[in-house]
Amino acid sequence: MNKKMAFSFDRFTYFLFSLPAVILYTVFFAYAVIVGIQYSFTDWNGISKTYNYIGFDNYASLFRNPNFWQSLEVTGKYAIMLVVGVMVLSLALAVSLNSLKRFKTFTKSVYFLPGMISAVTISLIWDQMFYRIVPQIGKALDIAMFMQSPLGNPKYALVAIVLVNIWQAVALPTLIFIAGLQSVPDELYESARIDGASTFKRFRFITMPFLVPTITVNMVLAIKAGVTSFDYAYTLTGGGPIKASNLIGIMIYNDAFQNMKFAMANAESVILFIIIAILSFVQIWVSRRGGVNG
Repeated sequence: MNKKMAFSFDRFTYFLFSLPAVILYTVFFAYAVIVGIQYSFTDWNGISKTYNYIGFDNYASLFRNPNFWQSLEVTGKYAIMLVVGVMVLSLALAVSLNSLKRFKTFTKSVYFLPGMISAVTISLIWDQMFYRIVPQIGKALDIAMFMQSPLGNPKYALVAIVLVNIWQAVALPTLIFIAGLQSVPDELYESARIDGASTFKRFRFITMPFLVPTITVNMVLAIKAGVTSFDYAYTLTGGGPIKASNLIGIMIYNDAFQNMKFAMANAESVILFIIIAILSFVQIWVSRRGGVNG
């Protein structure tokens, strides 16, 4: 077998191995997205075998619906708090863990453990902590705001859900940041120390430019997680109290499975998809203007 035939055989083998993933992606993602966009222009209720095309009526109704705008506002606040919390905390943890001399592997495993637990399980655990432990701490310390569960207070419910989300979501970004930190050449740090650069300047002018690609990845993942979040809010509050945590994901779920407005829910999903695409594109474009190759 000559080299050309061997190369062709290898390419065909690679194609066969990747074919199941391509089929699954096409059927359960690409096709589903196309069909969902199609249904967003109909009046389908999710059950009926027939439906009518109504054009942009669903989108027009959404833009006139104050609950939709309120849900987007809540989702925006949630996403901002989640992104800031995850990025700052995961970067700080990564820098701390990367500087450890002993028990580094064990400590990484401990911090990554929450990422292995399902969101529903974590939400149920924290739900009991908020209702049983937090009020006891508030009474012991005589702090009024902690004397009742924050999940029942419209002012603090969203913040409490974000804290639970951050507690789990920080695991993967921390590992990604650690991988990015290990890619920085030690020679640059040594040269900076010889030149008398402070710790802050070494971090600002050496570490951060090399971390731009990992920051971009973590930022896009965090934005997507924040905008599409559903599990934590639905399990902890169901969107309450008084719609204080009524994220767009919960609104889509309620319209689809409680109000039987599947076409409307698809329209909401399409708008959410467009928002995520725009935010991701802007973030990637901005990140390309920085970094060591920017």
